Amino acid sequence: MTDLEFLDQAERLLTGVEISCDRLNDDTDADVDNQRVGGMVTLTFPNRSQIVINLQKPLHEVWLAARCGGFHYKFDGAHWQDTKGQGEFWQSLTRFASEQSGQSLTFSP
Repeated sequence: MTDLEFLDQAERLLTGVEISCDRLNDDTDADVDNQRVGGMVTLTFPNRSQIVINLQKPLHEVWLAARCGGFHYKFDGAHWQDTKGQGEFWQSLTRFASEQSGQSLTFSP
């Protein structure tokens, strides 16, 4: 993957996170704040816990930090997969956000 291809796919991912968060706030009472600064999106939940998603451009990875730990994702041509086999990005984000918010949330592209 070239740097340009990585940036294109990563931008789609971050934009998808923002859109998904906005959709959750419109459709539920989740009240998840999302702030984006460059290549980083911070999700803040009403209990003040956070999930941080940021780009690691030199590695062509997206990193996600949640209360339960940190995870690295690489694009496999179709999906962002955890580099240690812990699953797909959107499934992981859904699980971590649901755990941290205390309610069932679904993030999707």
